Amino acid sequence: MISRRHFLRGFGGLTAATASTAAYGLSEPVVRLALTRYDLSPRQWPADLPLKIAVIADLHACDPWMPLDRIAEIVERTNALNPDIVVLLGDYVAGLRHVTRFIPASDWAAVLKGLKAPLGVHAVLGNHDYWEDKAVQRLGRGIPLARRALEGAGIPVYENDVVRLTKDGRPFWLAGLGDQLAFLPARPYRQVTRIGADDLSATLAKVTDDAPIILLAHEPNIAPRVPVRVALQLSGHTHGGQVRLLGWSPAVPPQDGVRLAYGHVRLKCDVIISGGLGCSIMPLRLGVPPEIVQVTLGAKGPVVS
Repeated sequence: MISRRHFLRGFGGLTAATASTAAYGLSEPVVRLALTRYDLSPRQWPADLPLKIAVIADLHACDPWMPLDRIAEIVERTNALNPDIVVLLGDYVAGLRHVTRFIPASDWAAVLKGLKAPLGVHAVLGNHDYWEDKAVQRLGRGIPLARRALEGAGIPVYENDVVRLTKDGRPFWLAGLGDQLAFLPARPYRQVTRIGADDLSATLAKVTDDAPIILLAHEPNIAPRVPVRVALQLSGHTHGGQVRLLGWSPAVPPQDGVRLAYGHVRLKCDVIISGGLGCSIMPLRLGVPPEIVQVTLGAKGPVVS
């Protein structure tokens, strides 16, 4: 039989371990900054066309969890990778209420303006960029403040649109999908006719030749519908679940039988889901540190580090 002394000693140890884990999970968003690399050779991408992509997702700018100096550090670390192109995958706006300050869009956009790459910096919006814009939500349409801020900083934002780029004289397309969860369900004062601002078919219809396509989509949920014509889909949104245990993200349910939570998934095209950088709902990360993602296409095989 366990004595009272042993019970109390064991309970105290468990309590200390739980507190230590919680403290680590709360500190991880503001202390750690990982770099995750994927070297891929998608079937639809020319093997002799190397392209290094730096991916930034889910900043959720706010004090104290994602202050401007932290964003500046992310910009510096990203530039140090010397990428060919930088893509921003949405959710620049804070997604939680446990903050000391909501950072104005013009401020965080001014810091992101420091990102540099030969083929430019390109962005899509995320659900929180829509949700936190009360005017857009009230009307069920409009241009969110986050988009205005990014474009004011010289960063193009794609909503169901494409751009044709060239690397070493070889063309490829960058396609940006409108957010799939842009509009909150109907409130008493208005009627929502759609939830998403996305239109995959219309977006891909703007591609006018057979050059390979890279699709930017904030939420990975669209992946089962993405045709084989696309070489690579880059997504964020999930934060890897924010809590990831032994490779399992309990907060992210399967989508069409596929768990689109984190990492590299191969469907009709290759899909990379970033764990992102900030937090949503609660300022807690455990087992999925904030990360900058580097994807190199034209590599010999899928390697993750």
